[in-house]
Parts: sequence; structure tokens; C-alpha cells
Amino acid sequence: MSQPPSKLSRRTLFAGATGVGAVAAAASLLPSVREIAPLPAQPKAMPEKGGGYSLTDHVKQYYKTTLV
Repeated sequence: MSQPPSKLSRRTLFAGATGVGAVAAAASLLPSVREIAPLPAQPKAMPEKGGGYSLTDHVKQYYKTTLV
């Protein structure tokens, strides 16, 4: 009796080995990833006489982009 031809070729063997290697590399890196606890945000105190606007670098950059 003759055996049916195998569908396992060199290409599928190397593709599978590459996939297994990538999964192993990713799994070895995962335990070293640590979750950093976020710092509690401390809101600024509200101004007594209003005027909560402050000119920051971000706002200055926006103003530069609006110049014609």
C-alpha cells in the first residue's frame, strides 16, 4: 500500500517554527513588564477672583499656528 503524500512541507515547517519562536520570545518578555501605578492627580486650587486662564507653552504654540 502506498501512503498518501504528506502536506507537511519545508515551508510550513519553518513557518510553524518561526511562529513558535515568536510566541516564546513574547512570553519571555511578559513577566518583566511591570504595571506602574498612576500618581494621584492633584488639582490646582481655584482662584479666588476668577481668572482660571493660564498662558502655558501649549497655548503659546497654538497662538503661533493661528498667525497668518
